[in-house]
Amino acid sequence: MAPVVQLDKVSVQLGAVRALKDVSLHIAAGERVALVGPNGSGKSTLLRTLHGLLPPEAGVARLDPARRQAMLFQRPHLLRVSALVNVALGLWLDRSLGLSWSAAKTQALHALVRVGLQGVAGQGGRQLSGGQQQRLALARAWARRPDVLLLDEPTASLDPHAKREVEALIVEFAQGGDEPLTLVWASHNLGQVKRIATRVLCLESGRVLADLPVHDFFNAEVLARVSPEAHAFVQGEMA
Repeated sequence: MAPVVQLDKVSVQLGAVRALKDVSLHIAAGERVALVGPNGSGKSTLLRTLHGLLPPEAGVARLDPARRQAMLFQRPHLLRVSALVNVALGLWLDRSLGLSWSAAKTQALHALVRVGLQGVAGQGGRQLSGGQQQRLALARAWARRPDVLLLDEPTASLDPHAKREVEALIVEFAQGGDEPLTLVWASHNLGQVKRIATRVLCLESGRVLADLPVHDFFNAEVLARVSPEAHAFVQGEMA
């Protein structure tokens, strides 16, 4: 099966900074890939490159055009309209879906039910709590029926209860449906990575230090042999 995403020796320049350096990455359908590493390591840049928002300066990025993508940012960009309209508007404007405004609202309400926000459908999206806003952003992404879901630190700014709610939804989305969702997300929460990921990439200064199945990544002996730098990062995070 052809990979959903394929990067071959991709480099990305942001101003004077080489944000990604010769990154090669193949992601198969249904994988749950966590991106870890210190701040400034290139996690967000890699996600934006996978989503087609940042063109490579060198190398080749191949994104399967038949696979619908959705991306969720750490701080959701919500409109000054109701929660329902925040979801429905994107569906209605997407010509590939061919939805009427009424059908878009119906599909949006179904998405809000899925994340437990049907009770606040008429409230302004920006008036919701942080956890509710992130669930609204997940509903907006899920409503588009994506094959690939990209998440940038989706629980970083949430309180513990909201983190658990959002994490549970991410797992539900990733495992649900006839064909499992392909999930790629950046996280500083190694416990979350252990619970959700099937594969882990550790980045530093735009380079991939380690790319391992999750059970090998959290095996200290294996990780130290593959990359002492990645091992040192994990030990520091778990100290």
